[in-house]
Amino acid sequence: MGSITASRSHLRPDPQFGSLLASKFINCLMEDGKKSVAQGIFSKAMEIVAKKITDVEPIEVFNRAIENIKPAVEVRSKRVGGAAYQVPMQVNRNRQQSLAIRWLLQAVREKKGRGTHEKLAEEIIAAFKREGAAVTKRENVHRMADANKAFAHFAW
Repeated sequence: MGSITASRSHLRPDPQFGSLLASKFINCLMEDGKKSVAQGIFSKAMEIVAKKITDVEPIEVFNRAIENIKPAVEVRSKRVGGAAYQVPMQVNRNRQQSLAIRWLLQAVREKKGRGTHEKLAEEIIAAFKREGAAVTKRENVHRMADANKAFAHFAW
């Protein structure tokens, strides 16, 4: 597997931070092809992060937040003899990153009421401190994998 998608090979580092991860995140944040809007939201969120956490660079806070969200294992459905088992499996690096980004954005979009940049900044800071909705999602996935350890022998 592990093939490089076109989006990964053509990915340019983010102009503000020079980070490929930030660039990928902005692409996922973008809706209806409005990249400048997504970049604006991301940079405003980073400004808020910089104000609230002064001792660490905002892009480093973002990187560590994503690291804290990345799952090590997940459960996959596997049909064996007419029964579907939830089989715990290792998650490869690319999938870890895309799941982390997806969960972070899902957590941000589920919150209501304030500007997206505020919600994003809040969720990044929470993930940096190993709390918040996205980290909870990761914990739940790990818990599921742990609970279904008995079916690990079906992983092939």
